[in-house]
Amino acid sequence: MSRRVRRSGAGGRSARGFTLIEILLAMVLLVAGLALAFATLTAATKTASRGESLAQRSERERAVEGFLRKRIAATRPIPFAFDQSTAVPQRFVGEPDRLRFVADLPDYLGQGGPYLHEFSIQSDGDQARMVLQLSMVLAGETIKDERQRPPELLVEGLKSARFRYRSVDPQRGELGEWQERWPTPDQLPLFVEVTMTDRDGRAWPPLVVSLPLASASGGGFVPEL
Repeated sequence: MSRRVRRSGAGGRSARGFTLIEILLAMVLLVAGLALAFATLTAATKTASRGESLAQRSERERAVEGFLRKRIAATRPIPFAFDQSTAVPQRFVGEPDRLRFVADLPDYLGQGGPYLHEFSIQSDGDQARMVLQLSMVLAGETIKDERQRPPELLVEGLKSARFRYRSVDPQRGELGEWQERWPTPDQLPLFVEVTMTDRDGRAWPPLVVSLPLASASGGGFVPEL
């Protein structure tokens, strides 16, 4: 038998592999696709993390401001001490970084009844925090309990915080200016303002609390803000 050798003619197709240029082009396209997918995934992760952080911050703000509003609004015109020099009862002492008043304590925080609420702003370097100290009040005096628990941490990680007070100007018969210090501790102010700024410089929404029992302590009528 004679061997037949198949030879490709001029019009036939010859089998061939990928060229180096085609391989490099495919690799470039693959790397570009992976880079795009990685960038998309990174952006989505950052967006989700940012949204979660904002949600946590908003939840913290609502919880802290809700607690402050309830406690301050519950202020009662009950003295917790007397000025030794003037015998003036101390019902509300307000300073820029300290706030003291009497309010009934909810059962979930203790045994109930009137308690001195002392909110204070403590600074530690470039950070600040707000704490609450609770003390029982009996017959116009603050009772020091040997088993008194330490101050409760309300919020930390602040850059700054401040209390301000407002009431009626007796000369004009209308709301006066905000004051850094409350001048009449035997009376309650009409409004208390709490402002806070986070460590990153973001300001919390200003909290303004009305004291319903201010008129009972001689604070006068409560006009609209």
